[in-house]
Amino acid sequence: MFTTRPTLQGTFGMVSSTHWLASQSAMAVLEDGGNAYDAAVAAGFVLHVVEPHLNGPAGEVPLLLAPHDGEVQVLCGQGVAPAGASAAHYRSLGLDLVPGTGPLAAAVPGAFDAWMLLLRDHGTRTLAEVLTYAIGYAEDGHAPVERVTATVETVRELFTTEWTSSAEVYLPGGEAPAPGELFRNPALAATWRRLISEAEEAGGSDRVAQIEAARAVWRTGFIAEALVRQAARPTTDTTGTRHTGTLTAEDLAGWSASYEAPVTYDWRGWTVCKAGPWSQGPSLLQQLALLPEELPAYGSADYVHLLVEGCKLAMADREAWYGDAAEVPVGALLSEEYNKERRALIGERASLELRPGSPEGRTPALAAHARAVAAGHSTHAPAPGAAGAGEPTVARDGATRGDTCHLDIVDRWGNMVSATPSGGWLQSNPVVPELGFPLGTRLQMTWLDEGLPNTLTPGVRPRTTLTPSIALRDGVPVMAFGTPGGDQQDQWQTHFFLAVALREPVRGGLDLQGAIDAPNWHTDAFPGSFYPREMDPGAVTVESRTDAEVVEELRRRGHRVTVGGPWSEGRLCAVARDPRTGLLSAAANPRGMQGYAVGR
Repeated sequence: MFTTRPTLQGTFGMVSSTHWLASQSAMAVLEDGGNAYDAAVAAGFVLHVVEPHLNGPAGEVPLLLAPHDGEVQVLCGQGVAPAGASAAHYRSLGLDLVPGTGPLAAAVPGAFDAWMLLLRDHGTRTLAEVLTYAIGYAEDGHAPVERVTATVETVRELFTTEWTSSAEVYLPGGEAPAPGELFRNPALAATWRRLISEAEEAGGSDRVAQIEAARAVWRTGFIAEALVRQAARPTTDTTGTRHTGTLTAEDLAGWSASYEAPVTYDWRGWTVCKAGPWSQGPSLLQQLALLPEELPAYGSADYVHLLVEGCKLAMADREAWYGDAAEVPVGALLSEEYNKERRALIGERASLELRPGSPEGRTPALAAHARAVAAGHSTHAPAPGAAGAGEPTVARDGATRGDTCHLDIVDRWGNMVSATPSGGWLQSNPVVPELGFPLGTRLQMTWLDEGLPNTLTPGVRPRTTLTPSIALRDGVPVMAFGTPGGDQQDQWQTHFFLAVALREPVRGGLDLQGAIDAPNWHTDAFPGSFYPREMDPGAVTVESRTDAEVVEELRRRGHRVTVGGPWSEGRLCAVARDPRTGLLSAAANPRGMQGYAVGR
């Protein structure tokens, strides 16, 4: 079949990411003898530089690892709420939602420490070796993508009047970074150079000791001190008011990234691995569990209707049951008994209700705001149906519906990694003047109602939309994949996975590029994860390449279909390995013209 690009095939190594410079930097590490984990760390730090509107060092990153000689693991780089970040404290400030920007929304930064643990435990390169690519692009410059320019222009007034430290980096001389010009972030380059110097001085020539020293600098050294100073600065946020944050030196010193087992689901010989319900990852597994034994024809109106309605049920459960502040009945949510009951709710017509289930007979609980938007009584203006589909949607005050980056790598030894870096966007918080990057805003995904799984709770992870994936075939890791897209991530990934699993292979391997290129869609028929937390019952956005008869039939069934651009839905990356032959493959999203796969 025709695809925008070939599915790459080779035996040495494969990389797919959302930016060509990150992909090629990772490939350079592989060519130099590094493994998939070394390459992932190098690419992750490059993404901080070249996609600063989508991620940063003080953001978050969940990773899934499939070592060639071990079990799949989750490495959690999602920081927790600071000790002072209680729902009661935020309500005492007169808030009913956590602001979408500013220091009140900042969790303990998680990305940096997760990358360091990955390098320490699974990598082979030194800190200086993996950071050289990011330092080069920050110091010597890189040509920014158009979305960086558009994001900066959208928040120009905020930067010049309130967030002046951000203006110094992103509006040098009053001009936004422009495509075709070189954009530099010397403050960020200086931060990494100082970090390397202090780590080498403390750790000597020992690679692991250097990494541990770098972690200490981040948690208690000059970086920690600068982050705490920034959190204490009164900052204008989405409320229009200046607030200080809750992040302290003790919060930074007391947190570490950590490993855990993935949540898994078996489907037709495949096993899909996801992060736990502190992410939205299990919602993909629930969507698979809701599928009937006999599926409609791929791409038909029946097929799209089935997946949209199943997504609504899974996301309603996400809203009622997912979070880190209470026990989540994951086993019950994925059980056949429960999903048989839920599957029966899918009718011929589009549902306009938010319908969480009752696993093990438990009563679902929703935040007051979620109940209000589900009933159509929200006081906030509704978000457009396609908001946040692939790139952040930024308001004049800096509010964003958010997005992220993604990378997948497999090396010649069979090591595989899938990572979804996000948070710490240039539009999330003012740039820390001493460091060249801002704090994140992940706490905006929590609720201020007490007693919910996702209630803002000190020391507890906010539920995140970040959700990388690894799939096994007959128990052996064969594919790593993921996408940016906020609430769309596990919608687009479900569609991609089914396109791979249900369609014929090409050239003896998985049709990764064909599955990425296939027309995609999403629904907003559940409360969004980003401020102002809206939903749009019945809304489905499809690409214009979707068959017109399918669109018409969906409308006849009660779906409110918006037809978007021909290449507007999905930002997927994927790599794969055939365990029989060792053949590696990779593909990347053509939408947005910046994601690329490389390999040989």
